[in-house]
Amino acid sequence: MKIIECVPNISEGRNKQDINAIVEAIKKSSDKIQILDVDPGFDTNRTVITLVGESDVIAEAAFQCIKKSHELIDMSAHSGAHPRQGCTDVCPFVPISNVSMDECTELARELGKRVGTELGIPVYLYGYAAATKERENLPFVRKGEYEGLKEKLPTLKPDFGPCKLTGTAKKSGAINISARDFLIAYNINLNTRNRSLAQEIAFNISETGRAKRDANGNIIRDKNGKAIKQPGRLKAVKGIGWYIGEYGIAQVSFNLTNYKLTPLHLLFETCADEANKLDLQVTGSELVGLIPKEAILEAGRYFLRKAKHSTGVPERELIHIAIKSLGLDELTPFDIDKKVIEYKIAGEAKLCSMKL
Repeated sequence: MKIIECVPNISEGRNKQDINAIVEAIKKSSDKIQILDVDPGFDTNRTVITLVGESDVIAEAAFQCIKKSHELIDMSAHSGAHPRQGCTDVCPFVPISNVSMDECTELARELGKRVGTELGIPVYLYGYAAATKERENLPFVRKGEYEGLKEKLPTLKPDFGPCKLTGTAKKSGAINISARDFLIAYNINLNTRNRSLAQEIAFNISETGRAKRDANGNIIRDKNGKAIKQPGRLKAVKGIGWYIGEYGIAQVSFNLTNYKLTPLHLLFETCADEANKLDLQVTGSELVGLIPKEAILEAGRYFLRKAKHSTGVPERELIHIAIKSLGLDELTPFDIDKKVIEYKIAGEAKLCSMKL
């Protein structure tokens, strides 16, 4: 069985009726689709939907999600803390079982063509589906966000769909579709409300880093006038600082694009170190969506080794240690069976068999 994960992020985190309608559209696309998680954020005004299914049904489910969000969400009236440029902002395909990245890439391109043709929405392909090296990077294709589309579309032409912000695109914005490795969306909580301090930490850690400056504080540029970057401390990490009024704290929000290259616990510890340099404390963290079992097990092993204890404990105990050490339950309860992808898939499969 070829299992693919799809993680559409819709630009609505407050209107429960619209969120439920979009989720229902996904469910109606096929009885073979499993919706593993629906994670709305009020301040980000964004909902991360995680679904899995076989390769023959997952693209149709994604299309119905995009179509329904296109009907319900008006980007011209949208605001939120998270970068975005469309009603369905991103829609990545991730290989889970018995499927290659090439197959996910082909699905992404086919979906992009269909969305551009049938819905009239500008489509940018990123990740493994990108047509050029620079378009592999999501921040590059999303630069300027929805508000910058009118100027961007004629020059940074979309892979599919219109090159002008006219017709349905005025309301829907643009969409970013990809094939990618498993991404962990992970927010780290700080004992401050200051967004600027959180952003400072994000710059210091993220792979792309920040612009280099001379002794007078001026940005150093190359011969073409492009700013020269000073890389951050960790590979495969993208970050941004923001303030979340719902919780009354600033967070450093990360996308960890390769947890095997940069483990979750290393990101947490590095963030704590950078916070300490600013006389701040990391108080906990928050997982958005799901996490692979091995990523959280490795975190549990790390914290046991750090405390000079044996790692020979049951699997669920290892996960419990990781949750407490990372403070993953500081803001909301952390349910292992709902947040660890392998447990969630197994639980959904068991539920389906009971219904039959």
